[in-house]
Order: sequence, then structure tokens, then C-alpha cells
Amino acid sequence: MLKCVSVSTYEIDSPEIALEEIKKQLNEKETPSGNAVGIIMCHTEFIETGVLKFISENLPFDTVGITTASQAVNDEAGEMILTLFVMVSDDIRFKAGITEGMDSNIYDPAKAAYAKAAQGETEPPGLILAFAPYNVNLYSGDAFVRAWRKIVPDVPVFGTVAADDTLDLSECETIYNGKSTKNEMPFVLCYGSINPRFLIATLPESTILTLRGKVTKSKDNIIYEVNGISTREFFMNAQIPDSLKAFPLMISSTESEASDKVPIVRELFSYNEDGAGTLGGDVKEGSTFTLLSSEPENIKMTSKSEIERIGTFPDVNGAIMFSCASRRVALLGAGEDLEELKIAKDILGQDVPFMMGYSGGEICPTSVKDGVTTNRFHNYTLVILLV
Repeated sequence: MLKCVSVSTYEIDSPEIALEEIKKQLNEKETPSGNAVGIIMCHTEFIETGVLKFISENLPFDTVGITTASQAVNDEAGEMILTLFVMVSDDIRFKAGITEGMDSNIYDPAKAAYAKAAQGETEPPGLILAFAPYNVNLYSGDAFVRAWRKIVPDVPVFGTVAADDTLDLSECETIYNGKSTKNEMPFVLCYGSINPRFLIATLPESTILTLRGKVTKSKDNIIYEVNGISTREFFMNAQIPDSLKAFPLMISSTESEASDKVPIVRELFSYNEDGAGTLGGDVKEGSTFTLLSSEPENIKMTSKSEIERIGTFPDVNGAIMFSCASRRVALLGAGEDLEELKIAKDILGQDVPFMMGYSGGEICPTSVKDGVTTNRFHNYTLVILLV
């Protein structure tokens, strides 16, 4: 049996008061004893004041997670808040771990950390929760998915890249038992009768604009040329100014369309000195793309539609949700930066314990069928894990 509980605190100055509030809520929600793990998210200031470290060190289970810009649980939604989602079970085992520092090498630290955490287990886990560091200059988010795919090919991996409330995500960190770091990946291996299900909300295809292009030169998440000219020149010719940051592109890839039919959405973050474009995830050379409209109404509509689907699934004990930070930025421009979080609160109420926060890139399978898992990295997307 699995039970999930979500709690929170706004207390950012006193570690002792913050811990008291968290423990009081856990007691009120009758959190049982058993195998447990906590997913934790907070604003970066909770690290600076020592609140995060104090809470984590005084809980009787491992905690892993990220910093983020704003977040919600069943009772609260806000920015200067720390949230905790606890999973407790008598027939699921949770094993937390963390990699050593990652530079351009993702695979080796992940492989070593997995082997250490999985020691003594004879079967692969039924689910991995992964919390990746953010560094767009060193690697694409797809690098994390590729690493897990090599280590455990058909294990579903769900998670996020760290985020914060700065425009360049310069202060975001990952979290492991109160320790915060900019270049290590904490994770949780879930063994036993875990039953993960996944939902994905991208921008609707009906929002496709007329601009189209073909990637004529690329490597990983760098697009060097579109239609034979530099990426920056292509978008300048289309009258898209450099000041427009993180705009979404829907990528058409024959390989992807043949495998899972889920659209690939990528964000263009910045241009290099040579005019190449840096994206949040990989784009294959030869792919075509169209520009998507990121109007706030489209973001809210897709979130509402997918969150409402949670109620159609049987035996849902809890939900963890990550929405792209750029979706928040689009809502922020309209003065509606908490609206996506409030949608989750309004729909789920007290019926389904949940945690939702903003992401620097989303990790979620697009297909889990007949023992074969298609793990994918996403941009500009809301991903949902049901347990």
C-alpha cells in the first residue's frame, strides 16, 4: 500500500519554526510509518537561510529535489515557499542516491551512483525519479535521458531539471538530504509494487504559426543553420527579435513520429557568437519545425485538460507535476504567474495529494508498453506522474 502526503511552509527565517510546521502537518495528515522518501522543492532563499538543511536533517527519511520559481501542493500555491511530497509504503522500497559532479560527462557519474544506490537489488527498479542540474552551456537535457537509457534501458524515468526565478536560471540547484549543489544529480530508485502512469501536455498543434524552417546543420541541442543560413539570421529575417527569449518550436522528426506520436517541442534560448541557436533539447539535422504560439490561454487550457484526466485513472495515491519554467514566464507576462498552479489546486482539491513546481526541462516517458519504455526529454511541457 502506498500513501502520499503533501505539506508546505512559508517560514523562511527560522529553521526551527519551519520544521515544527512541517512536522505538525505530517502528523495532522496521519503520515504512517514504513519505507518513505520525500520530494522537496523550495525557493533558493530557503537554502541561504539554512531552513532547507535543517528540515531535511531532522526528517526520518531521505529527501531529494530542486529549487524552483513557484510551486503548489494541495493547500498552498506561492513563490517564497518550501513544499514536501512524502511517499510512504509497506511494499515499495525507496533508495535515494546522488551522482558526483557532472561536467560534459553525464553517463559515468550516473552509472556509478546508480550502481551504489542499487546495491543488493537483483531486479531493476520499477521507476526512477531524477533531479538534474541545469547548465545549458555544457549539455542538453537529453544527455540525462541518454545516460539513464544506457544504464537501465526500459525503466521509466520521470523528473526535472532544476529551476529558479531568475531569467537565466543562474541560481538553481539540486537538493539531496539538505545538501544543495549546482552540478550533481540526486535520484530515487523505486522497487516493488509501484504503478507509475504518465500524462503530458504540450502546446496544442492548433497554435502552429506560419513560420517554418528546416534544420540544415545541427549537433545535439545546437542548431547551426536553418534553410542554409545561420539560425540567428533565419529568425531575424522572420522578424523575430533577439530580445524574444525561449520561444517554442514544434519539431517534426520522422524517427520520433514513428515511435510514439508525441510532439517534440524545443525552446530556443539564445544565440552563440557565430549565430548558432542553443535549444533546451536535441534537434536532429534534417528535422523541420514550426513556431508555436505561447499565449497564456493556450497554456492554461492544456494544463486544465491534462490535470482533469487524473480523475479518470483508478488507484491514484498521489501526483507529481513539473511544468516548464517558460510556461510560467509566459503567464507572468500576463500577470497570471500562479494560475497554472491554482488550476491544479482547484481541480485536485484535497482528493489527490500532489506537488507541482516549475522546471528547467521535463523528463517523462511518452510510452510504457509491453516492457518497453520510451523515455524522453521535453521543453515547454507539463509532465505528470501518477502513483
